[in-house]
Amino acid sequence: MAGKLGGGGKKGLSPNAEPNVIPFIDIMLVLLIIFMVAAPLPTVDVKVDLPPPGNVVYVKPEDSPTVVKLVEAPGGAGQYIYIGDVGVTKDAFETQLMTIVAQNNPSFRGSYSDMFEKAKIFVDADMQTPYFNVIGLINDIDTVGFKSVSLLVKEEES
Repeated sequence: MAGKLGGGGKKGLSPNAEPNVIPFIDIMLVLLIIFMVAAPLPTVDVKVDLPPPGNVVYVKPEDSPTVVKLVEAPGGAGQYIYIGDVGVTKDAFETQLMTIVAQNNPSFRGSYSDMFEKAKIFVDADMQTPYFNVIGLINDIDTVGFKSVSLLVKEEES
C-alpha cells in the first residue's frame, strides 16, 4: 500500500511501517522482460529437409548413395567410422569420403560442384550412439562440402 491513514496520535497520522513494494515489482518486471529478450534461444544449426510422407527419393540408376556408419566401441572406448564397408580413421575421413562418393556417383565425375550439391550421403548410427557424436559426424561431412546429408532410419526388426 502507498499510504495508510489512521486516526490517532497527536498529528492525526500514524507512522506507516509497511514498505512500498510497487516500485520494486515494476523494476523486477522490467528486468524480466530485458532478460527474456536478451537471452539467446537454444538453437542447433542443422538444416533438416524432411520429404513428404510416401514419396520415394529418386536416385539415378548409375548413382548410389553413400552410407557413413558410426559405431561406438564397446565400453565407450571411442568410435569407428565406416564409409560403405571401408573402415576410416578421423585423419583420412575427408579424402576417403571424396573418393568413395566419386566412385558411387559416376555421373558427377567431371563436376565437383554438382557432386557436393546432389550426391546422397546417409548417416547410420544405432540407438546407443550419443547424439553429440552423430551431429559431430554430420558437421564433418558438411565441412567437406556435401549438402545432401540424411539420417538413415531402419525399421525395428521383430
